[in-house]
Amino acid sequence: MSDVHDLSGRIAVVTGATRGIGEESALALDRAGARVVLTGRTSEDLERVATQLSNDPVIIQADLAPAGAGTKLAEQVLAQVDGVDILVNNAGIPMRRTPEALTEEDVDLVFSLNVRSLLMLSIGLGASMKSRGGGAIVNISSVAGLSGPIGRVAYAGTKGAVDAMTRALAADWGPDGIRVNSICPGLIATAIWEEARTTVPGLTEELEQGIALKRWGFGDDIADVVVFLASDASRYVTGESIAVDGGMTRVGTSTVKLPELED
Repeated sequence: MSDVHDLSGRIAVVTGATRGIGEESALALDRAGARVVLTGRTSEDLERVATQLSNDPVIIQADLAPAGAGTKLAEQVLAQVDGVDILVNNAGIPMRRTPEALTEEDVDLVFSLNVRSLLMLSIGLGASMKSRGGGAIVNISSVAGLSGPIGRVAYAGTKGAVDAMTRALAADWGPDGIRVNSICPGLIATAIWEEARTTVPGLTEELEQGIALKRWGFGDDIADVVVFLASDASRYVTGESIAVDGGMTRVGTSTVKLPELED
């Protein structure tokens, strides 16, 4: 690994670190030399991920949905480590509802986790990053924020908000040396797709037709970009929302209707 990707001596926080993109990001950051603070709702899964890490990982169990949870988690993190250099805001939930089926409770839930907690955790850790001379925040967004997916209006709204906050926070904190970027994953073969990929005949192949690279993505496809944005390799990149989708959003075309999955 080149020196610009070396994260030795840096402290990284990863939310939603118990599976999928969060788990792969934690593994990749650890391999790059960072000490990783793992956060998530399930202690058993956090412990499982921690056993795969080499740089004295820290575990903090947290549910980011309740009011005040982002601020509280920031306080818990800073009680465990001296400061933070990298924050990967990965925690979030999907929301597949037609507009007619949405309730206020649905909207409040998806925005509380995908938007409010992400911003408040970032703010809560911002002073620590400033005191350490800067840092990197990587928000995991979605291609849903770049396009108009059917039946996902609330979810798409949260991801559009994440991308807008990414740009605004990059402007606010750029003078302090804090870079803020977001990643917009496309079709990633994580747990939410596992059942459909194995039980719906031809689904994998059909959806691949809408991707320029003709394959699904995997967690490590996103994690490698996380390391890039967290490291000095991206030292002059901030305020960007990067689609990591194999060319699905801006290159590939598809008329395939995505199946409804359970939240």
